Amino acid sequence: MTLQPFTLEVQGVHAAGLRAPQRGGMRVLALHGWLDNAASFVPLAAQLPALDLVALDLPGHGHSTHLPPGTQYNTPGAICHVLDVADALGWDRFTLLGHSMGAGIASLTAAAAPERVERLVAIEALGGLRGPEDETAQRLRDHVRAARALPGRNLRVFADLAAPIRARMMANQLSEPCARLLVERGVKPVEGGYSWCSDPRLMLPTALRLSEAQIDNLLAAIECPTQVIYATPAQSYYPEPLRSQRIGLLRDGRLSVFPGTHHLHMEHPQVVAEVITGFLAG
Repeated sequence: MTLQPFTLEVQGVHAAGLRAPQRGGMRVLALHGWLDNAASFVPLAAQLPALDLVALDLPGHGHSTHLPPGTQYNTPGAICHVLDVADALGWDRFTLLGHSMGAGIASLTAAAAPERVERLVAIEALGGLRGPEDETAQRLRDHVRAARALPGRNLRVFADLAAPIRARMMANQLSEPCARLLVERGVKPVEGGYSWCSDPRLMLPTALRLSEAQIDNLLAAIECPTQVIYATPAQSYYPEPLRSQRIGLLRDGRLSVFPGTHHLHMEHPQVVAEVITGFLAG
């Protein structure tokens, strides 16, 4: 199955993504990770031909527009955007599939709007990254300082795609074909070559993060059946036993763990698709 480009106008934001050509299957809205884009789900979509799969470029990523100046990239805004996209698709109820940051957004959307989300598949994240309370002031200072300095920074220009592909391979332990998928949708042509098309504001330090107790409360509020998929070994920023402990907070949760890297849904799509297919059928 080949995903096809689509665009939507959502609350004044140009939302882009990739969609399965067929309609009538189970409705699945897929949310990618930080600085990735809808191409993150291209390998997996080929293994899930029966789904009405919509892979979204989140605002500031891929081919979607950047948020207007003065508008913050934050979790409540992302949740509202996801629901607005579902409205524009005409979807009252649907399944959410997320990877990394997208899994965090998907899980918190399920907590915030349980009447809309039928099922949840969370790959390599659940509930988002925590922020120790004693780091709150320093985190906010870092964000404000970096945000005010951002307008003076110049975008890096690459002569060709080889350098950004190598950068993604090194940063995320990606194979060349998977890195190429993300890069080709994640750059734009400029004078002298290419630059990243993601909004530079996405690189700012996060201003505020939820505490672990707040995340616990949100995870306990998820009402739909939830399938969590983790790679092992765990990422340093989302370690064991924390990531497995969170699953115990779910009302109806299950866990699958496979050897692999953070983008296991791209590198091992058949294995991940088998878990998703069994979960959605059940």
